[in-house]
Amino acid sequence: MNEAEIRKYAGLMKELGLTGLELTQGEQTVRLERSAPAQTRAAVDAIAPAPVPQAAPEADTAAVTSPIVGVFYAAPAENADPYVAVGDKVKKGQTLCIIEAMKLMNEITAEEDGTVVEVCVANGQVVEYGTRLFRIRR
Repeated sequence: MNEAEIRKYAGLMKELGLTGLELTQGEQTVRLERSAPAQTRAAVDAIAPAPVPQAAPEADTAAVTSPIVGVFYAAPAENADPYVAVGDKVKKGQTLCIIEAMKLMNEITAEEDGTVVEVCVANGQVVEYGTRLFRIRR
């Protein structure tokens, strides 16, 4: 690979906002890396999950909280119906949602029978350990 090709790929990286690129031609491999622009890093650092207001629990409801940090998914697939919605009756062990953590899909299940009173987070929202996901009336 010659210098002109490397410069072409470096320009393409800048144009597309890539921070790394690895090219292989035959037995020759070239890896190009660059640091992200300062304002991009600052913007990424500034992104934080929105705080979830935690309403006072009612006496006859149980909170289902996140056991891990990850991304909350209400449905098994993008265009599928959610596992549960407000007003649905659930049984102990029934899947309520999925939390994706490190590319692993973790099913969150109901710990007791009841009726879903509130879905506390939005689909695709980042949740932290202990974030209330659902309220279920016993």
